[in-house]
Amino acid sequence: MPRLVLASASPARLSVLHAAGVKPLVQVSGVDEDAVVAALEPGTAPAAVVTALAREKAAAILPALDESGLKDAVVIGCDSMLLVDGVLQGKPGTADVARERWHMMAGRSAELLTGHSVLRVHDGALVAEASDHSGTVVHFGTPTEEELETYLESGEPLEVAGAFTLDGLGGWFIDSIEGDPSSVVGIGLPLVRTLLAQVGISIAQLWTENAAIPIDALEN
Repeated sequence: MPRLVLASASPARLSVLHAAGVKPLVQVSGVDEDAVVAALEPGTAPAAVVTALAREKAAAILPALDESGLKDAVVIGCDSMLLVDGVLQGKPGTADVARERWHMMAGRSAELLTGHSVLRVHDGALVAEASDHSGTVVHFGTPTEEELETYLESGEPLEVAGAFTLDGLGGWFIDSIEGDPSSVVGIGLPLVRTLLAQVGISIAQLWTENAAIPIDALEN
């Protein structure tokens, strides 16, 4: 049976998988997201953008798996971005950008899009793959200026899609969501289950074969 590999440095995604009963190996992809987006056709739909990014992240770690000698694996890649007024918003990177985004989305609703890609590797070769996206509507509250500045000082919103979290400090300012909560955290379990089935892997198999795998075996 294959080893489950998460192509992401996100502790939130890893936490979701741990809570769901599996401990994947972790291999960070290091994909240049801006370059991937720039290579897409002009006018590519937002959902297709996040799905393409997820697929590139999963594919990028295949050489590392081969070099490590791991010949039988299932790789999961993900990418999340917030769609606000028809424009995709990724990680803000700075407090100024995060502040501007919160002023724009406070008291409003936006859609968090998460691309997912599952690659099945057998005997060192890519034998099957499945990709799709999930969309969840997020209804934002309105933090006071003091709350917002304190939140920005924490550093949390700077390195997460849309400048917010559901499962961290940002959860105080999320009034409600419509859709899959795990997808908002960064990896949608219902969709991943569907994609795994498409490449011939069941959740029962994952629980059996990946419950006790050390997560730092491939970590960099």
